[in-house]
Amino acid sequence: MTTACVVAMLLLWAGPVDPHRTLYDEGKDPDPSRDQMDKKWTKKDHHEDARSGEVRGCRRCCDPGEESPHQNQHPQYRIVPQINITLLKGEKGDTGERGPHGKSGRAGQTGAAGPGGLKGSRGGVGLPGEPCKSHFAAFSVARKKGLHSNDYYQTLVFDTQLVNLYGHFSMFTGEFYCYVPGVYYFSLNVHTWNQKETYLHVMHNEREAVILYAQPSDRSVMQSQSLMLQLERDDRVWVRLFKGERENAIFSDDFDTYITFNGHLIKPKHEL
Repeated sequence: MTTACVVAMLLLWAGPVDPHRTLYDEGKDPDPSRDQMDKKWTKKDHHEDARSGEVRGCRRCCDPGEESPHQNQHPQYRIVPQINITLLKGEKGDTGERGPHGKSGRAGQTGAAGPGGLKGSRGGVGLPGEPCKSHFAAFSVARKKGLHSNDYYQTLVFDTQLVNLYGHFSMFTGEFYCYVPGVYYFSLNVHTWNQKETYLHVMHNEREAVILYAQPSDRSVMQSQSLMLQLERDDRVWVRLFKGERENAIFSDDFDTYITFNGHLIKPKHEL
């Protein structure tokens, strides 16, 4: 409301003003001396117009639409209003929406490494992890049939599987294959045959590790042998009969089990 009032006052104040025009009351007559001079100028103009063949009416220098003879000597000045733009300034508008992101520029070169920071404080105890994987191997096999050695060396093959963890013992070849390196414990149990020699080797690959031996006797007895071996990956452990000058045999029957071969891992190699 205040701004509109200021604009209206400035427009009224800046209106055109004619400094040569005299204000007078329309109800009063003009100055008589001015009329006489007007008549005098009119007669002169009439005679000049008659000579030129043109008739013009009486003119007054102060009539509207006519130029005053004094205007060329005294130019008219107009007052130009100066409007303060700050008075017309509106309220601040709302913030516009954010424009889209521009394209990413090229990656700059990697800067030099900064200085090392200070050592942080010690953290708290974390959650318990998953249980460690246990590496283990074990087997226990048996034979229910007696055996007489026919060749100089004869592999002892077993026909009954008691325990064969992860299938590391082959029932076809009679050999234990090492898949978990480490320290193993082995034991061999047999029953002797009357009047016959008992002679066996526990083999580590192609080497005799230990011997199980019993001389011929009128009485049959149980014999055993045990040992520990440190095995590597793909090593083999097996049992063979050795035929010497005497007949070599081990006893068993279909009802009872007299011959067993056992082995298990004591400690894996990565924990030694």
